[in-house]
Amino acid sequence: MAIDQGTTSTRSILFDHGGQLVAVAQLEHHQYYPKPGWLEHDAAEIWRNVEKVVKRVLSDVGATASDIAAVGIANQRETIVVWERATGKPVRRAIVWQDTRTDAMVDEMARAPGARKIPLFSGLPLSSYFSAPKLRWMLNETPGLRDRAERGEVLAGTMESWLIWNLTGGPDGGVHVTDVTNASRTLLMNIRALEWDPELLEFFGIPAAILPDIRGSLETYGTGHGPLAGVPIAAALGDQQAALFGQTCFSAGEAKCTYGTGSFLLLNTGTELVASTHGLLTTVAYQVAGEPAHYALEGSIAIAGSLVQWFRDGLGLISSAAEIETLARTVDDNGGCYIVPAFYGLFAPHWRPEARGVIAGLTSYITKGHLARAVLESTGWQTREVLDAMNADSSLRLRALKVDGGMTSDNLLMQFVADVLDVPVVRPMVAETVSLGAGYAAGLAVGYWSDLEGLRRNWHLAAEWVPQMEGTRRESEYRNWTYAVELTLDWTNKVGDARRPPLTAF
Repeated sequence: MAIDQGTTSTRSILFDHGGQLVAVAQLEHHQYYPKPGWLEHDAAEIWRNVEKVVKRVLSDVGATASDIAAVGIANQRETIVVWERATGKPVRRAIVWQDTRTDAMVDEMARAPGARKIPLFSGLPLSSYFSAPKLRWMLNETPGLRDRAERGEVLAGTMESWLIWNLTGGPDGGVHVTDVTNASRTLLMNIRALEWDPELLEFFGIPAAILPDIRGSLETYGTGHGPLAGVPIAAALGDQQAALFGQTCFSAGEAKCTYGTGSFLLLNTGTELVASTHGLLTTVAYQVAGEPAHYALEGSIAIAGSLVQWFRDGLGLISSAAEIETLARTVDDNGGCYIVPAFYGLFAPHWRPEARGVIAGLTSYITKGHLARAVLESTGWQTREVLDAMNADSSLRLRALKVDGGMTSDNLLMQFVADVLDVPVVRPMVAETVSLGAGYAAGLAVGYWSDLEGLRRNWHLAAEWVPQMEGTRRESEYRNWTYAVELTLDWTNKVGDARRPPLTAF
């Protein structure tokens, strides 16, 4: 069983030995927007949904806990929750990875002594994207919370920590752990030692006592209670690392890109840690218990599928997400229109959280079809920016890109991605690779699958797109895209909050 706790919903999925999906249950949870740029989740609601989807998926196939070999968890990564040790009650709503309330705090911290050590220790830039600034904000802004943390009355963690603690008993003996992939997204873990770093904890003002123990991605953390009584909770992976694992990208040079709410391209660099100098993240890909960690370079794109959602809900130009491909096909090209969707700033490779979006190239010729095409193409161009940064950082060269996520059903977009990257784009038969990766990891940890090669044999091609665009056209349009990005940043510098220092600390 995989429990896939995502940004907008939670799913429970059962997989068989061939890696085929047997049953799925899913529930959405509420998105709270208390202020512009703020996004929160009710962790208690998410836990209730986990209980419901687990019961529902077991009921759908007439199964009980004794039929489940193991449970693996995949989760939205940088979202942070703090809860009471004694009651299991969250002290306030969780702060979601997209939330930008800590931008001003991060700007101030960037000028503090020791800030330049953060990328060296953690592999990450100092950004409001990650968990540590969010946790620091909670401790500072919630009355009495820091004192309670110092007394050991509260616990903190990303979503997999919250779920594992509840699954293994909660207040009645719940295990407080995180895995190395999620810990590597906090700004608090030393990326080489794979331990909480004392200097980073001191810099952010985080008491070590409230943090979970860091464990491998594939190992049994404890046994389930309730509807999963006695079932090993045997794996945890951040959602993008889970997708990498589900796509069986186990060797250095293999890469996947998930196209969902955001877009995340991960390149496996093996057991070698590659420190980025071009705006990428060095992150842990996975770690089998007792073995060296495998690392990855990651390019995180904040806005991908959510731009289509805005096109549907914010502008009302389509009534369903699937209609955007049909609308985009009514024109031959974008008409010279480019959209840079910096709704929550620009992530990799720019790391400008204060940036805001721009539509460039508008003329009276532009129709909603051109806009639809520009929406889809923005995802392709952002992927190209990330791949260029990966090529600059690493000697590894991409031969093909494995893709997954809801946007991969859009054939026009996938062909465009293949064209602008100039490599084949391939999609597997099982599209739910985040969930599959969590299931694979758990099954491997308990011996349900014997080795990585056995998992590779489960990967089957469903669709392939090969490059078709002429190189001169590709590079000409890419230059236009870079001009649009420069316009976005120039706009931000002139009318926005441009206090963010340049990205020299990478």
